[in-house]
Amino acid sequence: MSFDRPVYLDYQATTPVDPDVLAAMEPFWREAFGNPHSRTHEYGWEAENAVDLAREQVALALGARSDAVVFTSGATEANNLAILGAARARKGERRHVITFASEHPCVLGAVEALGREGFRTTVLPVDAEGFPDLNRLEDAIGDDTALVSVMAANNEIGTIAPLEAIVRLCRRHGAWLHTDIAQAAGKIPFAFDELGVDMASVSGHKIYGPMGIGALLTAEGVRLDPIMKGGGQEGGLRPGTLAVPLCVGLGAALEKAASLMEEEAARTAALRDRLLTALSEIFPDLQLNGPRRNRLPGNLNFRLPGVNSDELLLALKDAAISTGSACSSADRKPSHVLAAIGLDGQAISESVRLSVGRFTTDEDMDRVIDCLRHDVREAFA
Repeated sequence: MSFDRPVYLDYQATTPVDPDVLAAMEPFWREAFGNPHSRTHEYGWEAENAVDLAREQVALALGARSDAVVFTSGATEANNLAILGAARARKGERRHVITFASEHPCVLGAVEALGREGFRTTVLPVDAEGFPDLNRLEDAIGDDTALVSVMAANNEIGTIAPLEAIVRLCRRHGAWLHTDIAQAAGKIPFAFDELGVDMASVSGHKIYGPMGIGALLTAEGVRLDPIMKGGGQEGGLRPGTLAVPLCVGLGAALEKAASLMEEEAARTAALRDRLLTALSEIFPDLQLNGPRRNRLPGNLNFRLPGVNSDELLLALKDAAISTGSACSSADRKPSHVLAAIGLDGQAISESVRLSVGRFTTDEDMDRVIDCLRHDVREAFA
């Protein structure tokens, strides 16, 4: 059988827009094209109502108040607004910020920028499976700590952080907790208000919504210094005209992801485990990167000792996979996440990430496993 394109197994880099999400967005490109900040005519009211509905959908899906939602261009902007905005707002009373070595580059970059502004910054280690070292956090956090930032689920190895325990530590010292939920939203349970985190960042294109849209959730009492200046939109925290179709897409995507979460988590975990079983049978020396439990259901990151990942990608021509995050692959730097869990340069160069998602089928798995058993095993026999 011939195929036009490889099986897409890079859902943690980005996801296709769900057809239902695309349908929800479509009218706002042409017919309902008004500016949501124009409040003197029907076109503006229509757009404003659409944004309000999207805000409510985001809030409901993530267990938050609708007025907690600040729309952004994506999780990177939301992370920067949370970290820079919170630290600067608290600099008169607290000058310490904590994060972890396996965080997304935009989080590490924002924390590094605060260090140049005179903040004391701490980047804590993670263990061999990518879990934050809570003992080190307890030693590091203090009454001068303004903010702790930790991702809910890792974008490369799928490790799910123990947020409840981290919340308790932060509360004890009055530190605000920010979490990047770009990979977790719609895949594992997350209830913003119930959990008690202070800020959470989400991205549209990780949950079958459009690129270029995201949101920051902020708890009551959290104050932020805006990182951009402008017309005062989004409560003065994010100036600029909102992209109505993208806001609509984010709301629709989160609503659908929440409704499918339980069944999709079970289905994608089963597909992932089936692939891991086949890989382990074909390559008995395969090593899993990250945990077997408390892992995102669709994530698989592994290494084949003695097999360079670039060569494996070429041999596995029937699947579109990656060697790590899309951000790090753009500059070809070794994965800082894999380095953080203790892998050396050789092991990192042998590692690949596969991620299955909503549109991965059993037939897709048949095709990929067949390629592994024939083309790939033959190439590295």
